[in-house]
Amino acid sequence: MTKKEDPPRELPEVWQKECQAFLRHIREVRQMSPHTLRAYERDLGALFSFLAESKTPPATPAHVRPARLRLHLAGLSAQGLGPASIARHLSSIRSFFHWLEETGHITQHPALSLKAPKQSRKLPRYLEEEEVDALLASPSSVDDPEGKRDRGLLEVLYSTGCRASELVGLDEQDLDLKRGRVLLRGKGRKERWAMLGGPAKKALQDYLTQKSLRRLNREALFLNPRGKRLSDRSLRRILQRYLEKAGIHRACSPHTLRHSFATHLLRRGADLRTVQELLGHASLGTTQIYTHVSLEGLRKLYQQAHPMAEGE
Repeated sequence: MTKKEDPPRELPEVWQKECQAFLRHIREVRQMSPHTLRAYERDLGALFSFLAESKTPPATPAHVRPARLRLHLAGLSAQGLGPASIARHLSSIRSFFHWLEETGHITQHPALSLKAPKQSRKLPRYLEEEEVDALLASPSSVDDPEGKRDRGLLEVLYSTGCRASELVGLDEQDLDLKRGRVLLRGKGRKERWAMLGGPAKKALQDYLTQKSLRRLNREALFLNPRGKRLSDRSLRRILQRYLEKAGIHRACSPHTLRHSFATHLLRRGADLRTVQELLGHASLGTTQIYTHVSLEGLRKLYQQAHPMAEGE
């Protein structure tokens, strides 16, 4: 007879109750995206599984000590998770215990002393200006409703440097074409005005005209063929189609256009604070990675153009 496997152990019910209350808080109060919520849920689920399988599972979050959390993070590393993934797990754990401390469920924060592993920051992928030109020119805008929509959304992505979620979340009322701007809602539902260049304004006017003639939904800005709000997944498919049409055969996502937007601004003399505001970054440190991209581009241009660049 084969030995019966023991069922997986679980923490006391209080853990699940407090976890659900925390997730409800970040969804309703902090208004985090469904994607971020799923990441928190996965990360906390991994922590709970680790704690439940320990020799003496903690009865409540107040019984957790930093040493246990360190063991959990070490275990994640042993499983092959990279520094960035472990840092995300630690961020989820810190947020959970911070909320417990704020709400009076614990008196000491056990994750405060823990440090995230050092990670090398990868330079973001971006398109060169001529590649962006080819991409933006690839949708047909002559008597083609879908092409007008696609040109509009690509122009807005590059003109504003917005995130994919910000683009698909746009409503018509968020546009101010007269002043050449659009209201974006970023992480935590923080609002900011972004600029629309001439080509983006023209593409949007063309799209809105045909949208009005077809009497489509006037709430959501960008619609799918069924007249519903365009999804993030559909946006990625649309972008991939036009990347292929433009002859750009490398990995790109809507975020690549955001990176391109920031890189091109810095190359043309924009200051870092301005780019930070336009991107909606809370910290200047997040924006500083584009300085490296910009300097790398300048270095290549120097080597190509300066007669003594390769000299002794």
